[in-house]
Amino acid sequence: MKAAQIDPATLAVMQNALRQIVNEMDLALEKAAFTPIMSEARDRANGLYDAVTGDVIAQGDTGMPIFVGVMQFAVQSALADYPDLGPDDVVMLNDPYRGGTHLMDVKLVRPFFYKGERFAVLANCGHWTDIGGAVPGGFGVRATEIYQEGVRIPPVLLSRKGVIQEDLLKLLFANMRVPEERLGDLKAQLAAINVGHSRLTALVDKYGAGEVRRYMHELTERAEQQIRAHIKKIPDGSYSFETFVDSDGLILEPIKVALDLQVRGDDLILDFSRSSPPVKGAMNGSLSATVSSVYVALKHIFPDVPINAGAFRPVRVIAPETTFLNAQFPKAVSGSSAEVSLRVVDAVFGALAQAIPDQVPAACFGSVENFTISGYDPENRRSYIMFRFSGGGYGGQLGIDGLSNGAAPISAARTSPIEVLEQLYPILFNYYRLREGSGGAGQFRGGYGVEFEVALLRGEAVSSVIGDRGMFAPFGLHGGEPGAMATVEYALEGKKYVPPHITKDEGVPMRAGDSVTIGTPGGGGWGNARERDPAAVLSDLTAGLITAEQARDDYGVVAVRQAGTWTLDESRTRALRGAKVSKSGGSNEVRQTTKKAAGQN
Repeated sequence: MKAAQIDPATLAVMQNALRQIVNEMDLALEKAAFTPIMSEARDRANGLYDAVTGDVIAQGDTGMPIFVGVMQFAVQSALADYPDLGPDDVVMLNDPYRGGTHLMDVKLVRPFFYKGERFAVLANCGHWTDIGGAVPGGFGVRATEIYQEGVRIPPVLLSRKGVIQEDLLKLLFANMRVPEERLGDLKAQLAAINVGHSRLTALVDKYGAGEVRRYMHELTERAEQQIRAHIKKIPDGSYSFETFVDSDGLILEPIKVALDLQVRGDDLILDFSRSSPPVKGAMNGSLSATVSSVYVALKHIFPDVPINAGAFRPVRVIAPETTFLNAQFPKAVSGSSAEVSLRVVDAVFGALAQAIPDQVPAACFGSVENFTISGYDPENRRSYIMFRFSGGGYGGQLGIDGLSNGAAPISAARTSPIEVLEQLYPILFNYYRLREGSGGAGQFRGGYGVEFEVALLRGEAVSSVIGDRGMFAPFGLHGGEPGAMATVEYALEGKKYVPPHITKDEGVPMRAGDSVTIGTPGGGGWGNARERDPAAVLSDLTAGLITAEQARDDYGVVAVRQAGTWTLDESRTRALRGAKVSKSGGSNEVRQTTKKAAGQN
């Protein structure tokens, strides 16, 4: 019998219906979550997965992209440990070695049954503001093993036949700070799973299990065809790139991410075997995070390809256990997401920029500066943990300046509104603004990072930060300049304190009146800055994003201020641009700029 034809209209409807199911799950989790990191910043994701293989079928528009890929590994771990999961069973896990990132990212997995048959799997992930461990918030810079970072949860049954295992929750929450918030976020995750179950039931009721499954399969096949068509256009060959994490937080030495990329027809092989070995501190990456970061990087370059398992089939990632990108128990991993993950994205961009230079942007800011303040608020008489991450500048690319204050490229998150944080915690943001001059100069400049100063209003607290890009700037492409590096500076009882590892420290004591100032990196520039349209330079100057000196020195544009307006001095600009203008070598050069940290030889 001839197979039924695929109807294009029905295929489009089905694709959007599946995506809408996950969108509603994302929205339900966002609206019900207790902590701003999920409810405001959207550090969460939901997904729909294959009932047998655990492969991803659909993701939402606002879920963290890296989570959707990571959760594929988590779903597979849950199915491996519980092959006979029932319709009302829910598995919980956060194990970095079993499909996780760092311990704070907690995942729920529930099978979806239709008329007695397991049809699919629903799963989600949310960042818990605390997971126990030595350091409030979980970002322990000095951790040397996973035990110090918090409670590690292997795949365990949170719900058995619809009954929540209260004893399990008692055990978990007894080891976590502010447990009432943890419970609230967990209930939000469960609610989101229930929304997905309801919406998927309605879809299968309407079209039938066989039809929905058939169109799911078709969507996967077409995603594979799309990504293979893109890969075929990349010239066959080998392309290598190296980038660096500043340090592991304990030893002030760079950690290398080395990628050897092979393009073979419509297949990609990404080999990270030359990367640094596992490190002593917390800047090890989990394998699932490494692989998922590769997927996300490719999605940036080929944005029309929908994310499902088909898009991953032509991609093979090699990350041996001999490297820090495939951490093995009991290595510490709190810096895995997002700092190490972002270096993986940089490496993919840097390698592909050599093969398809017009399609790849310069380096993104590459560090969200994970920042925590924790203490006891004497006015509200309660303990608190405030965690936030920051945006930064994207790299410029052919025809487009980089985005300013964008989300990290592995995420679709937002920065928590400062007004919300100030209401919930005893802090005050003295300022929050774009970081002027932080974007790398180029024909298409990098986007700008942000800078802010936050002060403790009352009580005592401890602060921790895990960031990066304090020693290695976001690289420019094809003559573009690097973006500015990250900065962290405390004012403690009137005295300046800069962490020895620049962007990494833990347990910094703060008293009322103390403050911390953080600047996030800008993106790298694309192309020779002296070829930038002078009108665009004047626009940045007028907006206060660069100074007149930067316009002259970086872009060869001389501007004069008349009656409060910047105007172009055409003759002096023409003379200046006629001089030797390249500061960065060949037109296809990919550069990684280094700055020596304090105390380094």
